[in-house]
Amino acid sequence: MIYHKNRIIFIYKDYNSSFFPSFFFFFLVLVFFSNFLENAVKEFLHLPGIGKRTALRLVLHMLKQPPQQTLGLAQSLVSLREQINFCDSCHNLSDAKLCEICANPNRTQRLVCVVEDIRDVMAIEATSQYRGHYHVLGGKISPMDGIGPLDLTIDSLVEKVKDGQIDELIFALSSTMEGDTTNFYIFKQIEDYSVTTTTIARGISVGDELEYADEVTLGRSIINRIPFENSLKNN
Repeated sequence: MIYHKNRIIFIYKDYNSSFFPSFFFFFLVLVFFSNFLENAVKEFLHLPGIGKRTALRLVLHMLKQPPQQTLGLAQSLVSLREQINFCDSCHNLSDAKLCEICANPNRTQRLVCVVEDIRDVMAIEATSQYRGHYHVLGGKISPMDGIGPLDLTIDSLVEKVKDGQIDELIFALSSTMEGDTTNFYIFKQIEDYSVTTTTIARGISVGDELEYADEVTLGRSIINRIPFENSLKNN
């Protein structure tokens, strides 16, 4: 993609054309009649999953809306960027120094669920089955992506364990190589302290057909099988 004044040129390479050689390029040029329009489209292109046509469609849609609606969106984004905080305790997003969960006296403070980011907190909270606190790592250990333990909030979690603030630590990271690596790293950091470490159950989802389950998930389900009576109680 190349930027020129008042126009954006998108370059495509056709590898499968039977009429042109493999190095053939064709161009799609968007001509803008306003620098403001062009700049807005450029900014939308930075968003994940937003292509040129979608960016232009969104910008034109916003121009058709009442001014207060567009200005309200712009102001909310500015406020989000400038005023949102990270919870001093769990590193969740918050409007204050402590998030609503950590500030809630009815939550079990000594039970901590370790998650990757805010989306995992929202997913678990939606179940209404967990009443403890969280610790948001801000990612997973991934050497391929240049993310190491120092890039995450692991140190503050270990300090909580060392200070005796946690009775049980629940690992709720995704069942990937990076997630398992992060779980193991944290476990090695706290294994000498009197804290219970557990992980969320991994198995066949409710409503899934057995034949479509991958081998790892199916294998873990067999190994971690439970008495049938317990499954009745859970239902």
